[in-house]
Amino acid sequence: MTVIRQDDLIQSVADALQYISYYHPVDFIRAMDEAYQREQNPAAKDAMAQILINSRMCAEGKRPICQDTGIVTVFLTVGMNVQWEGTMGVTDMVNEGVRRAYNLPDNVLRASILADPDGARANTKDNTPAVIHYEIVPGDTVEVHVAAKGGGSEAKSKFAMLNPSDSVVDWVLKMVPTMGAGWCPPGMLGIGIGGTAEKAMIIAKEALLDPIDIHDLQKRGASNRSEELRLELFDKVNKLGIGAQGLGGLTTVLDVKVKDFPTHAANKAVAMIPNCAATRHAHFTLDGSGPAALTPPSLDEWPEVTREAGEDVKRVNLDTVTQEEMATWKPGDTILLSGKMLTGRDAAHKKMVDMLARGEELPVDLKGRFIYYVGPVDPVRDEVVGPAGPTTATRMDKFTRTMLAETGLMGMIGKSERGDVAIEAIKEFGATYLMAVGGAAYLVAQAIKKSEVVGFPELGMEAIYEFTIEDMPVTVAVDVRGESVHKIGPQIWKAKIEEQAIEVV
Repeated sequence: MTVIRQDDLIQSVADALQYISYYHPVDFIRAMDEAYQREQNPAAKDAMAQILINSRMCAEGKRPICQDTGIVTVFLTVGMNVQWEGTMGVTDMVNEGVRRAYNLPDNVLRASILADPDGARANTKDNTPAVIHYEIVPGDTVEVHVAAKGGGSEAKSKFAMLNPSDSVVDWVLKMVPTMGAGWCPPGMLGIGIGGTAEKAMIIAKEALLDPIDIHDLQKRGASNRSEELRLELFDKVNKLGIGAQGLGGLTTVLDVKVKDFPTHAANKAVAMIPNCAATRHAHFTLDGSGPAALTPPSLDEWPEVTREAGEDVKRVNLDTVTQEEMATWKPGDTILLSGKMLTGRDAAHKKMVDMLARGEELPVDLKGRFIYYVGPVDPVRDEVVGPAGPTTATRMDKFTRTMLAETGLMGMIGKSERGDVAIEAIKEFGATYLMAVGGAAYLVAQAIKKSEVVGFPELGMEAIYEFTIEDMPVTVAVDVRGESVHKIGPQIWKAKIEEQAIEVV
């Protein structure tokens, strides 16, 4: 009989969540570097460079890879010979570990979990509760997989109950383009097939815990149907040309994972869950000897990557930028922003639109300003602001026309593509949309020299801030004419892959 102490599980969960907040898995770093080395689209290559630079900076500075430090998912495999020493239930132990991790003063993580999801949506302020799955098995240890999943990639999850004769490959290839870039590719796809609806979703999520090893599989060949699917989907998804951050390119996925489960003769449940460029997970085993010890990876595992500002890079002062200047920008242009910009995401936009509808004055004047879709991590030590990468811009699409028409807003900054409704409004009002790289939050934060809350302080991380920035890297995603790099880029690179037989895997 193994005795597992309550504090050992709590501390191990807390340590693991801190660990994965700033250390990418080594297999991910190697796969991303390999994709970076092969990439031929300059915009996609620069996006991957930012992700790799950010990753090393986070490992050195022990600060979050992404401002969205995720919803916690935990898989526990509990041996039947285990006895617990403590007064709390195991679920409460796990949640106490989450609470300690997210409130650690030296590396505060963002509290993103909201209770009453269809009502008040009040922040729980400590990122609890976690989503926890249990399996009870023979044995005398407790195996724990801890993951922190960003909301942008989780939002792109897909599910279908296919007919038994339907093709899983055809369904995946149909779904991936509809996911846009909000899941921050390149990353991984977890595919769950079979069981029931909820089982397919769970095994798809569980598949993302496996290491990236697609190139090993390519060398040895498939030995079962799941591995055949992995190879076929890895090849065909990358040939879609979606590329890093949806800009077009050779690598959309670093690996595809497939798990299956026996199912009813009338069903074929299929789930697909993407993991983003902030892939975060760790595994440890408790055997009664104390809390788990996670060994930090060597910094030698990170490649030395530098970004070069080419002659075509434009430097823009947001305090003096004009619409005439914006008219010279083209989709795919790289821009370094300086000056003052405002921030605001879902909750702030909802409040502002409601206030405009009631004829009330907004807390800030948006005329001629740029707004950055971000919910930053709280600062620690001498930081001006914590990691502050972009959130998915499409969630703000329904607010865009009102904001442009009634406030004089000039531009927006976020991640991923904009939908047709937003693009039409951008074109009509001569505005622009710039894209920052998702998965490079700590790197972006280095460009922020001053931060001040100027509106809706009660919203916490969703408050309106004013940032003073210097050389913040962005890409023109939608220009004043309504041309979108997220539409043009993947089309161009898919055609190049097909016509010139560019090697993509």
